[in-house]
Amino acid sequence: MAFSSKRSDPALVKAIRGRLKKSGTVKQMGFTVEEAEPGRVLLKMLVKPHHKQVHGVVHGGVLAALADTAGGMATHTTGLDTPRSATIEMKINYLEAVDKGIIMAEGRVVRRGRHIAVVDCDVRDDRRLVAKALMTFYVGPFGEKKTDR
Repeated sequence: MAFSSKRSDPALVKAIRGRLKKSGTVKQMGFTVEEAEPGRVLLKMLVKPHHKQVHGVVHGGVLAALADTAGGMATHTTGLDTPRSATIEMKINYLEAVDKGIIMAEGRVVRRGRHIAVVDCDVRDDRRLVAKALMTFYVGPFGEKKTDR
């Protein structure tokens, strides 16, 4: 794998793991946190039969979910006081099919503003880059604004 960082923060990894335990998608897909530091998160997934589409390769939606989760968590690490983040837009290029092994997604915050974050994500198997994603996240409180009527 081309990913590795000696800067990974064990306390941040623990915090991200705790946050992801609340996600049904993460549990269902089997995503795990490998590394985390401010603005960067590395997730891992072992390919299993339920990840595959009818042609025997990992479904594009699973790769997108892995990239989206890595991007969202990378955004979260830029300020743990951040109430929430939500994907506004995602563009992903699928470069190679994957039928087995471990898949890693590294989300890296390119720019974080007050309410918008842009995140780049590389998705790799043990040999090559298999997908590339660029995402935009809303960062801030959710819910209806109170208005005077």
